[in-house]
Order: sequence, then C-alpha cells, then structure tokens
Amino acid sequence: MKRSGGVLLATDFSDASASAFREAMRQASGRKVPLLVAHVLHLPPPLSPEGLPVPRTADELAAAARREAGKALGSLLTKARRAGVQATGILLTGRADRAISRAASKHGVDLVVVGTHGRKGLSRLLLGSVAARIIATAPCPVLAVPRRYAFRKEP
Repeated sequence: MKRSGGVLLATDFSDASASAFREAMRQASGRKVPLLVAHVLHLPPPLSPEGLPVPRTADELAAAARREAGKALGSLLTKARRAGVQATGILLTGRADRAISRAASKHGVDLVVVGTHGRKGLSRLLLGSVAARIIATAPCPVLAVPRRYAFRKEP
C-alpha cells in the first residue's frame, strides 16, 4: 500500500499515552498529515476455558468497555481537531502489538507513536513491553515516548 505520510498514535489512555499524544500531535501538525488514533480493546474471549459460552454479563462488560474506549477516543479526537489536526480514531481488538502493526500497514502510515511506561527489571520481564514488540513488528518507524514527559510543561 502507498504510504500516506500519516501518523498513527497507539494509545491506552494512560499517562504514558498522554505524552505520546502530544508528540503525535506535533508530528502530524509539523508534517501537515492526518493523525490516526488507535486503541486496542481487551475483550473477554468468546468461550470459557471449558469451551462453554461466555455468560451474558461478559458480553455486557465488553460492550461497556467499547463504550468507554469510544468516549476516551472521542475526547482525544476533539483535542486534535481543535488544534487543527485532521484526526480519526479506530478501535482494534486482539494482541496490542499485532493489532497496531496491522493497522499501521493497512492505513499506510509513515510513523507510529507509542508511549512507554518505563518498566524495568522483573516487571518488564514478566509483563513484557508492548512498545518494544510494536517497534519490532511495525512496517514503518516507531517513535517511543517515555512516560516521564507526560508531566513536562509545554513551551
């Protein structure tokens, strides 16, 4: 697919993602390209481990998660548009790194921006790093923005 020059922001709506959002806005605005804001939903599997259908409450939880993510995504899109950045949002499902990499490829973006939580040691070993896996699998450059910049004042 031909690259559009767009920027994809991968967000989990955390403090780390807030700093990444500001950087993605700077990148999109400076390049005069669209911003695609992507969030990966963590939905319950359709079947229980025993192979039985998931109770209705799991479907209700998934619907509520989708609604909340949609609201948070809408808030980011409003901020971007008020700043003059052409922005659209997408809700994805699946493993976060794979979903983001597929979306970057599908939409032909030139840059993925992702926040990092800055985990180290045992927590990094046990939890892994979604940002590191996105860097390893994305079809384009990835800008990883450390969480500590979430509290940095704008110039």
